[in-house]
Amino acid sequence: MREWQVEFDRMTGMANYLVERFDQIAAVRCPCGFAKRAFAVPENQTATLHMVDILEDSRSHYHKKMTEIYYVLEGEGHIELDGERIAVQPMTAVMIRPGCRHRAIGKLKILNIPVPAFDEADEWFD
Repeated sequence: MREWQVEFDRMTGMANYLVERFDQIAAVRCPCGFAKRAFAVPENQTATLHMVDILEDSRSHYHKKMTEIYYVLEGEGHIELDGERIAVQPMTAVMIRPGCRHRAIGKLKILNIPVPAFDEADEWFD
């Protein structure tokens, strides 16, 4: 069972912080492979944090509203950004702004920070 640790502000009723454990989050299929999505609750529109296993060349897509930051944890490969391939390896970070068509190439494990919070309705494919 997925556990949440939350502290609410008595004045606003909003959460001051959220704590999640990635070992308790079920992976879901995504255009890049499989993602575990932390802080993905309707009450949170600020940002989410995803641990993504890219197991194959991912599907090119873009977002109209969301900026994503990819941080490579493991593996080597490429990130394709508007048709240009950028070599990546651990310790590489890439900021992807709205409208930029992108995909990961190779077997990688990344952290992905979508801002604002991830919204499946903001994934667009050609």
